[in-house]
Amino acid sequence: MFTLVVLCGVRSNDRGFVVAVLNGHLSASTSLSSISLVLCSLIGALLGNSSNFLTSSFILGDSSRSTSTIKYIAILSCFLLAFSCFVQTTRHFVHGCFLISMPTGDVPVDCIQKAVLRGSNFWAIGLRALYFATTLLLWIFGPIPMFVGSVATMMILYFLDINKAPMIQYGHSKNGIGGGLFKKIEHELVEVFEHDRRQ
Repeated sequence: MFTLVVLCGVRSNDRGFVVAVLNGHLSASTSLSSISLVLCSLIGALLGNSSNFLTSSFILGDSSRSTSTIKYIAILSCFLLAFSCFVQTTRHFVHGCFLISMPTGDVPVDCIQKAVLRGSNFWAIGLRALYFATTLLLWIFGPIPMFVGSVATMMILYFLDINKAPMIQYGHSKNGIGGGLFKKIEHELVEVFEHDRRQ
């Protein structure tokens, strides 16, 4: 949805709004990359710690040193993947903001679209890596908490991603304004989807 707002704003020459939307997502991706990097440092410190601060009474599964190392490396790799994806998100969104705010304004929409879509794809991959890392954090305590965390994550994501409400059919307002604008936006969205499908 965010990508469509940006692309429709670019096509309608409302570039200030588009840059504001991208700046909001830039702030979020910068914050999430910082959080991922801090968690990587924490996991690295736990991995380098010679004493195991979690006693075997808290761990339901295997508590050997080699198993703990494998768990920490798996979690570390997920947080590193999330960090790198959020950095790439920031890179592409900054590039998109630069292209949108060019003084001449004659940058092709396809170039802006490519930057914003790539940033959105990296954003989605980074969030999925964080979801997976959260489940792996529960793996430290054993397979049962990890399984419960996986099921809970799947249920939460299912209810967040599902849309039961039908699309709103916009019509003309009482004073006759608005219907044409929504039809124009709908036509532009269909063009964007068809252009993406062809690529």
